[in-house]
Amino acid sequence: MEPMTPTISSRAQISKARRVVVKIGSSSLTRPDGRLNVPALRKLVDVLAEEVLRGKQIVLVTSGSIAAGFMPLGFESRPSDISSAQAAAAVGQSALMSTYTDAFGAYDIQVGQILMTAGDTVRRSRYRHAVQVFEKLLELGAVPVVNENDALATSELRFGDNDRLAALVAQLVGADALVLLTDVDGLYDAPPKQPGAQRIPVVNDMSEVAGVEVTGRGSSFGTGGMITKLQSAEMATVTGIPVVLTRAQDVAGALRGEDVGTWFSATNERRTRRKVWLEHAAQMTGRLVIDPGAVRALRDRGASLLAAGIRDVRGDFAAGDPVEIVSEDGELIAHGLIGYDSVELPQMLGRSTHDMVEELGDDYGRSIVHRDDLILVRNTVTDVVTGGGMPVAD
Repeated sequence: MEPMTPTISSRAQISKARRVVVKIGSSSLTRPDGRLNVPALRKLVDVLAEEVLRGKQIVLVTSGSIAAGFMPLGFESRPSDISSAQAAAAVGQSALMSTYTDAFGAYDIQVGQILMTAGDTVRRSRYRHAVQVFEKLLELGAVPVVNENDALATSELRFGDNDRLAALVAQLVGADALVLLTDVDGLYDAPPKQPGAQRIPVVNDMSEVAGVEVTGRGSSFGTGGMITKLQSAEMATVTGIPVVLTRAQDVAGALRGEDVGTWFSATNERRTRRKVWLEHAAQMTGRLVIDPGAVRALRDRGASLLAAGIRDVRGDFAAGDPVEIVSEDGELIAHGLIGYDSVELPQMLGRSTHDMVEELGDDYGRSIVHRDDLILVRNTVTDVVTGGGMPVAD
């Protein structure tokens, strides 16, 4: 969907946004011992409810289900095994939604729970249905409260963190802006505790963050980190949605357009939701190894990937699955949606399309990965330095 209002080109204009996605992470919603921080949650709701009553449409992406559920089940810390974490999510999601329902209910605002998996954002029929549900909830004045379906999501169909989920939801609902709330007041040019470290108030292009020292780890109560927040910001900005990254205490100022946190401007580049998902969120099911000529064709000419340039196939996948495309020396070149099952490809490697059609039939005249289903993988965000820098995690 397109944004609700004309592209917001500066921080000051965010107050005019009609539809905003707000994401809050586990580190901002839990106490040091892991219990749900109800006063912090209610303070967030107080701000968001006032915006709704003034006519703004708010979609809330919330972490916290696992963090809210592991202590009631008797765990001393966030469980590391999948089944225990999913059990904690099932218990915690109920407690989380009950608290949101009560908090928004004090303002006579209804909430609607939406639990998503990655498949909901890429499969066309489920994507359309998700759009319809969001639109109806917002039309009725309710606040959609979104979380990944941690209790049921599999490794193949999960986002892995709610930062990227928030960016995809912002695209899905055509948000005018995305606000990422965490426990530090923005992106810094060095570890925040380092003498002389400065908050970066504005990022106009993601290349500006290359070399910034951040940490890739999440906290003991969450899975995200600053790197996933930068990925989320890139996913949103390349589809025309500006982003504010700030601490949860500054959400009111962020929505008023005040100089808080870091503002990521929407870029002039526009990429489709499908290609953004392929680059950042899809779980790769296989790997194609291609020769130097194919690398040049993809990078320099924006060509489709043909069988003649493929040297090896790895993995077990079906037509339509996401795969990674690498050079013979292992460099990641692109992600793409494969046009054939893995069992079909060995007989096709290194062969021309003409030869395959003559021998195998017209069904083999298609490209292996069509250029419309392929995205070159850039290293803008992954070039940041991962170290002991930003103590950020959700």
